[in-house]
Amino acid sequence: MEEPRHQVRARYSANTITVYQAYRPEIGLAAAHDGRFPDTWDRDRMTWVLSHYERGLHADRSSWQRTLKQAPARVQWDPERDLHLQPMPYRSLQLGLARKAARLFADEWTVSISDVTPLAHQIHALVTEGDLAAAARRLPLESPYPASDALLAHLRP
Repeated sequence: MEEPRHQVRARYSANTITVYQAYRPEIGLAAAHDGRFPDTWDRDRMTWVLSHYERGLHADRSSWQRTLKQAPARVQWDPERDLHLQPMPYRSLQLGLARKAARLFADEWTVSISDVTPLAHQIHALVTEGDLAAAARRLPLESPYPASDALLAHLRP
């Protein structure tokens, strides 16, 4: 079965959703050790780069910019990557948080924080050795997230 071009895929349960985020060691290691984001993690900063203007989706560039400045969250569709880091023909949603949403994420919504760097190193070693099957078995299992087309319609380009 062919993957939809734009889809939300995640590792989730009835109560949680797993989020993967790369951090500098002084932030990530402290967060994984304490199970919460350290005070040095800037809660007033966007959690990733700005999304981009889409002609036809937004009335015009200036209205898009006004809306973007006020938005507590931003969406970007990035290509999934295979084990060799080559882009695949479908994209997954990336969500960036700002202001109140970033503070809530850091201080209230986060259930636990784990360092997956060793897992990434294991997978990389298996890919380097050419054992793609073993590398694929170590990838976290993600499934399509049960969101209706109506809910996601305004997020898709």
